[in-house]
Amino acid sequence: MAITRVFDILPQLQEKYNKPNALGAKENGKWRTYSTQEFIEYVNNLSYGLHNLGLEREDKIAIIANNRPEWNFVDFATQQSGAVSVPIYPTVSEHDLTFILNDAKIKYVFVSSSELYSKVKAASASVPSIKGIYTFNNVDGAKNWMDLVNDGKQNPKAKEIEVIKNSITPNDLFSILYTSGTTGNPKGVMLSHNNLISNSIASQVLAPFESNWIALSFLPLNHVYERMLSTLYFYLGISVYYAENMETIGDNLKEIQPQVFGTVPRLLEKVYDKIVAKGEDLTGIKKKLFFWALDLGLRYELNAVNGWWYEFQLKIANKIIFNKWREALGGKVVAVASGGAALQPRLARVFCAARIIVLEGYGLTETSPVVAVNNFLPNGIKFGTVGTILDKVTVSFAPDGEILVKGPNVMLGYYNRPDATAEAIDADGWFHTGDIGILEEGRFLKITDRKKEIFKTSGGKYIAPVMIENKLKESPFIEQVMVIGENQKYASAFIVPAFAFLKEYCKRKDIEYTTNEEMINNPVIKARILQEVEKANKTLAQYETIKRPELLSREWSIEKNEMTPKLSLKRKIIMEANKDLLNKIFGTE
Repeated sequence: MAITRVFDILPQLQEKYNKPNALGAKENGKWRTYSTQEFIEYVNNLSYGLHNLGLEREDKIAIIANNRPEWNFVDFATQQSGAVSVPIYPTVSEHDLTFILNDAKIKYVFVSSSELYSKVKAASASVPSIKGIYTFNNVDGAKNWMDLVNDGKQNPKAKEIEVIKNSITPNDLFSILYTSGTTGNPKGVMLSHNNLISNSIASQVLAPFESNWIALSFLPLNHVYERMLSTLYFYLGISVYYAENMETIGDNLKEIQPQVFGTVPRLLEKVYDKIVAKGEDLTGIKKKLFFWALDLGLRYELNAVNGWWYEFQLKIANKIIFNKWREALGGKVVAVASGGAALQPRLARVFCAARIIVLEGYGLTETSPVVAVNNFLPNGIKFGTVGTILDKVTVSFAPDGEILVKGPNVMLGYYNRPDATAEAIDADGWFHTGDIGILEEGRFLKITDRKKEIFKTSGGKYIAPVMIENKLKESPFIEQVMVIGENQKYASAFIVPAFAFLKEYCKRKDIEYTTNEEMINNPVIKARILQEVEKANKTLAQYETIKRPELLSREWSIEKNEMTPKLSLKRKIIMEANKDLLNKIFGTE
């Protein structure tokens, strides 16, 4: 059966895989699974219910919810009804929420909780297009999504939905995903069925996927990265279980023992830091063995190039130390997909050494998302790169090194923004990513920086901040960092320490503190973090070295509008909020 539209996956799921646990989620503290049959029945009945509301082709339906089976039921039902889904981050600001609801002329909204219901209800007062808000949880005074399911059961419109499905082409608009940039209003990325399907099908050869696998899902489904992974899982018959929340991931991994999951580098960094902190607490021979194994892992190279003696030691390390790492992830993990930001090469090495294969990839919402990814194909991994180019995707480079992309994964354009579309996709059909990169060995893509974030010092030297920031974040003492120095004599940085790690450090060194503020003003702490900066400086060119860095007492967050939902820094806002520190660093009035 040819799969050319996303909803084509459902009949295939039934014919080929028909599982008792197509989807799973925790309900009242217990795992509740949904069979393939239940999955399809919910989708069909919901699509009949939507049709009965008088939904028309390309009407817009917003989904604002945590990851859960109902998210997929609404998504697939929306597709089958000929409507367009507009997933929105649950953490969206009120300003952006109102903008998106109005820009897309949303007709119906599905939310998970009473908090989100209140948020949308308040925003809907200034959104005339909204006709109804439905909740997944039971919320007093709100319509529930099951009302539509039950209406669909009582008034099925199977023939009408079939006619609509038959009229939808692979290149029709499937979803609009609003990307919150570091400046201005969000832009709606228009993706077709073919965009997502082509990306999913091309990705199926990148790991030894099996239909009896389980995937754990915790990255937001409203982001194209997790949505494409889910589409791939459904296409291959892999069961998808949803983590309760970000705090329970460790427990959920042990409970369901997945073979695969997608993550972002920050989470892997936290897992690694936690493992190292536990190693620090060991004593005697156990501690020595732990750090012996860790040192081996950090020196890991592919294809046994370190020689037989190293490989022999690594086997021992895997039996006595790294086996505990694997158990912490459920004991069955075959592949971990990492994206959204740069992964520290040392993490890729050490996890691969521990037989936890982390496949770093690269892509954008506009490319559905995968452009390149490390993979299980012969010689498919190179540390420090984002892997080889996906099949049927073409990459080129502009004279300034900007990565250009062509292929079936490139978006239809930005919704209501022909000006922005023309700026992003040139006359020859190349999508301009805004990222700078190179090809290593003629096949491995390496990202070196963001075009818009590169700045010049007053001495005329170009500084690539992201590369330096990633280098500094390799330190367990540093949580966040922003390199600054545009038009200044030298580069410097705002540094947010890793306070959880720092508290443990203070405990070990008998350093007293009551607040983060007190901690960062302690001369011993300042000197220790400066030591980490100097260590990174040794790997940089003289003009790139960080001078006179300043410590901040709290993390930057999405809620305070200092980061995008993808965790990119809103540099102008952070600079504006820290003017005094900026003046202190560069001595300006």
